Amino acid sequence: MSEPAMWVRNLYTGTGGGAYAGPGGGLYRGPGGGASVGPGGGLYCGPGGGAYKGPGGGLYTGPGGGAYAGPGGGLYMGPGGGLYTGPGGGLYAGPGGGLYTGADPNPFMANFPPWPVFARELRAMGKHREADLIEKALRRRG
Repeated sequence: MSEPAMWVRNLYTGTGGGAYAGPGGGLYRGPGGGASVGPGGGLYCGPGGGAYKGPGGGLYTGPGGGAYAGPGGGLYMGPGGGLYTGPGGGLYAGPGGGLYTGADPNPFMANFPPWPVFARELRAMGKHREADLIEKALRRRG
């Protein structure tokens, strides 16, 4: 199995940031972009996409998936996980974290869709606690 596609998922609005809508940004809607619905995109529902529910996808609940709660998963609360609040975690507000708002040469990368979409999809999957954590963290960051 190939490595899942990854997109910048921090909150930096500058060039290349997770909240940047231009090329290379996490909210870019163009080909391969972090918010693209086309093949390879962060909102693509097919294989390799951030909204794919199959193996490696951003909404996959098995190993390697964005909605996986084990090590390496988007819902993992341990080091490196999408819901980890420490350095390198998805809910960490410092450099390398998913809630960091500054320029970052090594930004937080993830295979799941953009944060607000991810929270909405998790809620639809019945993962309310995880969706609440993400939404609360996003509100704190403003």
